[in-house]
Amino acid sequence: MTGSRLGRGLLALAGAGGLGAAGLTLALHRPGPPVAAPVAVTVDEGERFADVAADLARQGVLRHPLPLVLWARLTRQDRAVHWGEYLITRPLSPLELLARITGPPDPLHAVVVPEGRTVHEIVALLAAAGFGSEESFLCVLQDPRFLADEDLPPEGAEGYLFPDTYAFPLATPQERILRSMLHRFREVFTPELVLRAADLGLSMHQAVTLASLVEAETPRAEERRLVAAVFLNRLRRRMPLQSDPTVLYGREGRDRTLTRADLHRPTPFNTYTIPGLPAGPIANPGRASLEAAVDPAPVDYLYFVARGDGTHIFSATLAAHNAAVAHYRRRHP
Repeated sequence: MTGSRLGRGLLALAGAGGLGAAGLTLALHRPGPPVAAPVAVTVDEGERFADVAADLARQGVLRHPLPLVLWARLTRQDRAVHWGEYLITRPLSPLELLARITGPPDPLHAVVVPEGRTVHEIVALLAAAGFGSEESFLCVLQDPRFLADEDLPPEGAEGYLFPDTYAFPLATPQERILRSMLHRFREVFTPELVLRAADLGLSMHQAVTLASLVEAETPRAEERRLVAAVFLNRLRRRMPLQSDPTVLYGREGRDRTLTRADLHRPTPFNTYTIPGLPAGPIANPGRASLEAAVDPAPVDYLYFVARGDGTHIFSATLAAHNAAVAHYRRRHP
């Protein structure tokens, strides 16, 4: 485009937008709003440029979308935007923003969050992957405003940080990473699962708590619905759940061997000493355990004991359970 054509186009577009050419030029070079912390901007594949500009303004890195939209259309850069994630770390003028989002997006770094990890274990994984300090993540998770904004219980996010493989630029704000994990949980624990939980007499939080017990008790896909059934059957009969992982979660020094004294030491999570479910989730369950918690197997089992190979023997009576325990002890003295 020649200089004269560019000038005529600038005047025409500026006039259409209610801006003079001088006003548009000034707006394009004016630095953006202050950036207190890095802002992660996501451009989706095929997204209209006007929507991209509106998102930039909504996230507080662009004062007004119109000058950017006008200039990008005039220079045909509205079709040159790359989809991906961009971190904005300082105030940028609209021209600088345009150069940023028409350039390569920030490289992504993956982190795998396995099923059954606690909040503290997940925070340690994120910190080890280079996304910030453990303290910075815990600071977000302990903020009552963050918890309320995400509709989480006041006790915290345990149970709701969904295990998955995530990828973010290294400078992504800790709050954004945590919100992504919480959003993924809501995608998986659908309204249908909430209704299934209600049919079982469980609130969503109770269902997540139950799922965390299932996750902690068995790694075997074929056993999850059986374990869920055992716990639900015991709840209906007002029997203590007697789940060893709840004892480990509620005590100091979780890495040491469980003792008989631990079983009798009261905590809000010890299901040997309290009736019903523990005070809250004891881990962050994956999809299979969440689904099993609201779709238990149609069995009358009340007990299970580990075989020592990752599988369990399930029993409907105490006599059968005691026999299974005795059989295991004979084989593993």
